[in-house]
Amino acid sequence: MSAKDIYHDVVRQALTDEGWDITADPLRIQFLGVELRIDLGAERVIAADRNGEKIAVEIKSFLRSSAITDFHEALGQYIVYREGLAHIEPDRLLFLAVPIVAYQTFFQLPFGQYMVQQYQLKLIVYHPEREVIVQWLP
Repeated sequence: MSAKDIYHDVVRQALTDEGWDITADPLRIQFLGVELRIDLGAERVIAADRNGEKIAVEIKSFLRSSAITDFHEALGQYIVYREGLAHIEPDRLLFLAVPIVAYQTFFQLPFGQYMVQQYQLKLIVYHPEREVIVQWLP
């Protein structure tokens, strides 16, 4: 079993505080003979129409000495998980959770902005010390 990210519990609690029910920790899906383990699965019922929103969240800390190394790993996982979800649970949106410091530095570089747009990354920006979600970027 893979190790949880250092901020796993922070993001989990922040999602719960925003009204999400954590339905899987981790969210496991079988895709073409491979088990994929996405950090979290969550759902939220919308009272107006009784249809629920479903998301999957891959949590990253970006604490290594090289942000590009962290990004390579995160992007690879995101692409593979998104493809698996598209086939197994097409109604579930995948988000990459990144700490605010990484978002304000790496993801604001022209390279980071280009990659987010090019790969259509959906981001959750969280504040690890305040234990809150700062921004959703669909």
